[in-house]
Amino acid sequence: MNYQETTNWMFNQLPMYQLQGASAYKEDLTNIKLLAEHLGNPEKKLQTIHVAGTNGKGSTSHMLASVLQEAGYKVGLYTSPHLKDFRERIKINGQEITEDFVCEFIAKHKDFFEANDMSFFEMSVGLAFDYFAAEKTDIAIIEVGLGGRLDATNIITPLVSVITNIGLDHTQFLGNTLEAIAGEKAGIIKPNVPVVIGEYTDETQPVFLAKSEENKVPIHFASDLISEVFPSDLIGDYQFHNKKTVQQTIKIVNETTDFKISDENLKSGLLNTVKNTGLQGRWQQLDENPKIVCDTAHNKHGLSVVMNQLRNEKYEKLHIVLGVVNDKDLDSILPLFPKEAQYYFCSPNSSRGLPTEVLQNAAKNFGLIGEKFDSVESAFAKAKQNASKNDFIYVGGSTFVVAELPLS
Repeated sequence: MNYQETTNWMFNQLPMYQLQGASAYKEDLTNIKLLAEHLGNPEKKLQTIHVAGTNGKGSTSHMLASVLQEAGYKVGLYTSPHLKDFRERIKINGQEITEDFVCEFIAKHKDFFEANDMSFFEMSVGLAFDYFAAEKTDIAIIEVGLGGRLDATNIITPLVSVITNIGLDHTQFLGNTLEAIAGEKAGIIKPNVPVVIGEYTDETQPVFLAKSEENKVPIHFASDLISEVFPSDLIGDYQFHNKKTVQQTIKIVNETTDFKISDENLKSGLLNTVKNTGLQGRWQQLDENPKIVCDTAHNKHGLSVVMNQLRNEKYEKLHIVLGVVNDKDLDSILPLFPKEAQYYFCSPNSSRGLPTEVLQNAAKNFGLIGEKFDSVESAFAKAKQNASKNDFIYVGGSTFVVAELPLS
């Protein structure tokens, strides 16, 4: 199979949370342990940092990778989901995994995958670990896919475990309280591995403290410990806490491992995250006059910060291109959006996309008024057509919506 056929097989044949939602979620780590053993346990050959959290784990992972690259290390980076191409998930020093490696890996192990009913995510994790081991990375930043305790990435023993924050998202898998979700995310905490927490609340801090006590490991609350926050080329307001998390994590790496990262490496890495890693879709400005910004925030915790930032922008008229997936709690996110904006409702081109009419009708209940469109592309085109040079266009609501934009 060529690359397109290979990725089509991966997407179509097997459960994939990004497309299917709940039915793709596995209840234990049996499968990924079986796969790791089949591959010769590549995860045991890697030095890693493990990053979980409701929001910010992608940005935090990319910033950590950028900082370590600036320090001269060969850095693997595994993240999800991708925006345009599957290979975005697996990078070394900002370079995507080759199409050939993906094709050869799937071809070599396809019979095993089918015989053992491996999920899309399990195969992807196995591929990343196998690739990083083959390429002999100095360190790899591994982002959790969903939750933590039962996530396929949770077979690693990292140098540091990082949890960015806890919000109500994916409640159908992780529980519908902050404590329950914190418990799932805290499942990445392991003996002999220091822990960094980005943000905490009265509900989540006791969960983290109990889990670190149970594992007898030191826990570091970045929001309390970092006073000077360095600038970054990631300019979303929500990056404030992510930068603290990165700075505290690098401090722990310097103190507890043989890696050496200077303050200059740290500052330079934060300022060159996009150039070093290729990260896209985080308060990303696509144009000016009118100013166009897209962002992948898609839950209450993430959108509340983004909408606050939007309110501080200067414009004559605000245009919002909005689409979501079908597992979002509309009653929690729609009240966050400004009523004075002109809306362009759409549905991302995914089986999980919420029908445009459903979104438009729900939005109307919160005073959000606008037209509906049959694609993200047509909604975006109409917003650009309607906007004058002093207006502002925001595009978001879902990673899938941002993925359909011309990003570069």
